[in-house]
Parts: sequence; C-alpha cells; structure tokens
Amino acid sequence: MNIPRHVAVILDGNGRWAKSKGMPRNYGHAQGSKNVEKICEEAWRMGIKYLTVYAFSTENWNRPKDEVDALMKLLRNYMKTCLKTAAKNDMKVRVIGDLTGLDADIRNRILELEEATKGNGGLNFQIAINYGSRDEILRAVRRLAADCRDGKVEPENIDEEFFEEYLDTHDIPDPDLLIRTSGEQRLSNYLLWQLAYTEFYFTDVLWPDFTKEELEKAIRQYNERDRRYGGVRGE
Repeated sequence: MNIPRHVAVILDGNGRWAKSKGMPRNYGHAQGSKNVEKICEEAWRMGIKYLTVYAFSTENWNRPKDEVDALMKLLRNYMKTCLKTAAKNDMKVRVIGDLTGLDADIRNRILELEEATKGNGGLNFQIAINYGSRDEILRAVRRLAADCRDGKVEPENIDEEFFEEYLDTHDIPDPDLLIRTSGEQRLSNYLLWQLAYTEFYFTDVLWPDFTKEELEKAIRQYNERDRRYGGVRGE
C-alpha cells in the first residue's frame, strides 16, 4: 500500500465508549490515552512518519469543571508516560497549541518532554493541547503583524510558505490523511490551514476501540483516493 507520510487523528468517542460500559466519562478518556500509545507504535511499524492527535481543544474548557480537571490530571500523568514511551520507541514528541493557557507544571513537563525527545529518529508525534485552528491562525497573524510593524518583514514578501513558519506546525508536512472516530463528520476547528488538500476518513468506531486493523482499513481507503491537488488526472 501507499502509506501516508502524515496522519492526523481526531480522537472522538471516549465518553460514549465509557457510558456504553456503565463507566464514568473519565474512564473513557484514560482508556483513550492508552490507545494513543498503541496506535503510535502501529503507525510507525506501518511506515507512517508523522502522527498528530487532537487531545484537548480550546473549546474543551467549556466542559463540566470536574471533567476538565480530570483531563488535566490525565494530561499530567500522560506526559510522564509519554516520556517513557518515547524513549522506548525513539519517538520525537512535539506539542502544538496555546501553552500559555495551561498550568505552569504542565507547561514545564511539555518542555521537558520536547527537549528529551528532540534528537529521536522514530515517529514524529504531535499532540494538540489547548489547540484551536482559528486561535493558531490568529496567533500567527499577530506575530507576523508585529514583525511587519518592527520592520522585520516586508508585506510583499509574505506568501503561503512564509506564513506557515508562524504556525504551530512549522516544519511539519501537511497531513495526507485525517481520521475522525465515533461517527462525527466535522473538523471541529482542527488544522484548518493544514488540511486544505488532506483526504478525510470518518468511522463509527469509538476511539478506545480503534485498532491496528481499523488504521489499516483507513489506509486502504486512502489508497483508493485520487489526489489531484486541483489538477486533473494524468497531469
């Protein structure tokens, strides 16, 4: 198969999965985070070079406080686990999103994780935390506007490639394939700029049940797509 270089995933359905088993939503989030580790390993074995997951959006702060608190606790624990997983699998980890909205101890753990893994040569694993694509673009525009004001950038020199350097995903290739689990079919403010020519795959499978076989199914369907980037077949 033609393996996509970069796969982006919207991890959806953790709460519904837990509810179906008579468990609290937080149990579903915990199982979902464990499944992320499994899929990271399977993705690398398949030949995927970049994997980006949507862990916590800027809109997720609107959830009930106890759920948000539990997610932050889970995130703290996951940073420790991810450090061990990255060392074992030679994985390079990068967090995208507005880190200023997170508690200082979480920010420090993220920086430690990125620093410890920056030289690794395995899977490039991006985690979107406190991330919203509109927020990302606005932050990029503000930085670019400030550089123009300070005389560092000439407006006529700004093109797509130049602008992308101001995005959280600078130096990361655009996703080839987007997977969203749980049956929802929307982007939910995720990587709007980067997904311009990405192939979309939606599945009813809830994230904790998403397996290697489900990933292979998504890639098989990806192989049936004809990516023309606005051109026509044969060009």
